[in-house]
Amino acid sequence: MMSRFSKIFNNWKTEFNVRRKETQFLNGLQNLPEVLHPVAITGDEISFSHSGHAGDIIYSIPAMYELAVGRKINLYLTLNQPNRDFTKQMRHPNGNVMLTEKSVELIAPLLLAQKDFIRCEALKEQTIHYDLTAFREFPFDYRMGSIARWYFLTYGISRDLSKPWLQVTPNESFKDALVIARSSRYRTPKIDYGFLKKYPRVVFVGMPDEFADMQQQIPSLVYEPVKNFSELASVIAGSKLFIGNQSFPFSLAEALKVKRVLEVFPQCPNVLVEGADAYDFCYQPQFEKIVTTLLG
Repeated sequence: MMSRFSKIFNNWKTEFNVRRKETQFLNGLQNLPEVLHPVAITGDEISFSHSGHAGDIIYSIPAMYELAVGRKINLYLTLNQPNRDFTKQMRHPNGNVMLTEKSVELIAPLLLAQKDFIRCEALKEQTIHYDLTAFREFPFDYRMGSIARWYFLTYGISRDLSKPWLQVTPNESFKDALVIARSSRYRTPKIDYGFLKKYPRVVFVGMPDEFADMQQQIPSLVYEPVKNFSELASVIAGSKLFIGNQSFPFSLAEALKVKRVLEVFPQCPNVLVEGADAYDFCYQPQFEKIVTTLLG
């Protein structure tokens, strides 16, 4: 039984943390950037910039459509910005930066196939109407909530996130496949994918080192390389079921609204599933129950 002193201390600690976070928020409200009234937009095109990770770009698409109001969309990517989100132990394909020239090559075919997108290239000296990375100038705990809604909070907009915001032609050769992606980042402790080895066709998309690691749990796992993110989205769209953690492939699954299961990282639960055919877990029994229910 908790002692009277322990109760007093716990209450004080809770109150202290609440007040500390409130103070941090209030201090962060000083000198905020002006984002609601951009550079005057003329003509039928609108230009956005983004310097964040590829997944952040996918989650920003609903905001782009909402801000574009029917205009054609130019997206310019700021390259070689220092990685601000990962610990030293977390590995990322781009190393210590968020976007590279290779990132543009990978994501451009996917975005240029979307309605109203007409340019996707590196930022140089183009005129920009909205800097989509401006959300980071506002005080918010970005380990929490929904990445897609961070843009809504920044620009005073909203959009129905239960509906698809990416369209691709599904790769029908994966219609009998369970497709998975699991980065070395954002792995929930004590989660084991080994039970998936009982299914006849399990395919991995992602980096080769991530595949080699997951193959230790699922010896029959098959690797599917892709040449760009359009191909990756097509594989995910064509799958029987997609399972992923909070990494780029899951952003595609969420945007496509395929049947999907998300491994939630409890220290940073900033990816939310919305809409039909969406499931999430952070405990092993629930993980196995979901997959068994969906696949039998």
